[in-house]
Amino acid sequence: MPEAPARNPLDSFLNAVQATIDAPVTWFREKIVEPNRQTYPWYHQQFRRVPTIDQCYTDDAVCIFEANQQFRRDKMVDNEILSILRQRFEDCVLYETPDHERKCRSLLNTYEKAAENWFIKYGDLGGYANAKTAYMKQKHRMIWERRHGPVGSGMKTVDGEDGTASEGH
Repeated sequence: MPEAPARNPLDSFLNAVQATIDAPVTWFREKIVEPNRQTYPWYHQQFRRVPTIDQCYTDDAVCIFEANQQFRRDKMVDNEILSILRQRFEDCVLYETPDHERKCRSLLNTYEKAAENWFIKYGDLGGYANAKTAYMKQKHRMIWERRHGPVGSGMKTVDGEDGTASEGH
């Protein structure tokens, strides 16, 4: 779209200065940058995997920042996966009613397993969770399972003097 004619000499001067500054920048972007850029939709952007928080040194702020960003991206992806599974189940129920209990059982099982796994990883972390708090939660869960067995299966107790563990009630 051509520019409107200048209304006064100052406007003409400002247009000339702007064109002098803008022309090389525009030429560089159109002739060099854009032809050499890989084009892909923003929603398909792929980030390289970075070291996890347990692979970072305690004084490496950049590594810790990258691990936290990776954790945030992973959480957003897992949230979307859970949302899609929930929506699929709800659509199945809506479409298959009154036989939805039988026909949508596999979708419900998939959603419940994914929700359980999401809660194992992200549940009870709060809104300000980062990679370190999630890593500590995972570590504490592993220690619990080593001492007491899988979560939800009851606690092991020590019987008598031989120190063997048995299932407690």
